[in-house]
Amino acid sequence: MKTEVLYGKSEIEVNVPDDSTIIEPQNIDAIEDYETAIKDVLKHPTNSKPLKEMVKSDDIVSIVISDITRPTPNHILVPLLIEELNHVPRENFVIINGTGTHRDQTRDELIQMLGEDIVDTVKIVHNHCTEAERLIKVGESKYGCDAYLNKDYVESDFKIVTGFIEPHFFAGFSGGPKGIMPGIAGLETIQTFHNAKMIGDPRSTWGNLEDNPVQDMAREVNRMCKPDFMLNVALNKNKEITAAFAGEVFEAHKEGCAYVKEHAMFKCDHRFDVVIASNSGYPLDQNLYQTVKGMSAASKVVKEGGNIIMVSECADGFPDHGKFAEIFKMADTPQGILDLIHDPNFKEMDQWQVQKQASIQTFANVYVYSQLTDQQLKDSMLNPTSNIEQTLQELEEQYGRKLSIGVMPQGPLTIPYVENEE
Repeated sequence: MKTEVLYGKSEIEVNVPDDSTIIEPQNIDAIEDYETAIKDVLKHPTNSKPLKEMVKSDDIVSIVISDITRPTPNHILVPLLIEELNHVPRENFVIINGTGTHRDQTRDELIQMLGEDIVDTVKIVHNHCTEAERLIKVGESKYGCDAYLNKDYVESDFKIVTGFIEPHFFAGFSGGPKGIMPGIAGLETIQTFHNAKMIGDPRSTWGNLEDNPVQDMAREVNRMCKPDFMLNVALNKNKEITAAFAGEVFEAHKEGCAYVKEHAMFKCDHRFDVVIASNSGYPLDQNLYQTVKGMSAASKVVKEGGNIIMVSECADGFPDHGKFAEIFKMADTPQGILDLIHDPNFKEMDQWQVQKQASIQTFANVYVYSQLTDQQLKDSMLNPTSNIEQTLQELEEQYGRKLSIGVMPQGPLTIPYVENEE
């Protein structure tokens, strides 16, 4: 049968055997009048007064947004927030791009994200996690570091965090507190949040919120300088809004996660010899660093020693910034990489994503269909493929039998699991 898998800004068609299992979330229709729905949750939020009643006209209002690697519809959410707060002058708003350790966005990218009117009329700052003068210490984390957050955020009178909620490979779910931690945190705080112990904890995984140390640290740092209001949305395959959640950050986020979990979970009867997975298309499949999320989702239902075939455009390369590609040159095998990262003296930016990829590679073989060169993929200890059907045929010949195949067209927007597995 033919199935379409998200790739870049469109899809690619993949031919798989008719008895393959298609693993994807329930299809949720978009909210037809999403503006009215969002305005309604701003006026009737969870565990909070209506937004407008909470903000004074002379307040400096910060709005934290997701960066360009996330499909958050900032161009919808931010104008609606500013419209709701029309008693506040535009010069009193500051939009903080939650880049974490990622690069700044260009003006054209900001226009794509927010619209030209917002870019031209509202102050926008990028989080610079390495610049001490742009950060303020807000406390000390029980996880062993000082907690630093963006200065513009900390010094604002009223703080709003935005985002979208999807399954997340070590925080359980995105959105909510993660907009602040690590979105607008300092490097030391981010590195602790992503250290080998935190990322390697079995509780730091898809769909788990309650005893997850990564989510717990995100909440802890949020409480040190808490957002006054949250606005998050859920999205479908086409990146359309299916639900909106607003109000007190922890309660509203919990409500949104329950909604997403209900639709994103997919029970499989068994593990598969091969799992073909997208990285949910653009913008998440812009680079190999983000593609680890799709690998992780696929690893939940692939057999040990089995094969993952990632379909991820990677138009932005590794990317060029950060240490992701560089760390792979420091050892010869995935296990060697893990040994390096687990050394208490090792501390590098992006090690968390390398750790996740390497741990998956010690469990299964990973192939990647992308715009990356074969050499780039081999440098990351990955297997390149330019023809998925041919790779399936070669694997079947290698196994000498018919293969069980699972396909994840929407990649990490799905939380697959096998019944009766811990």
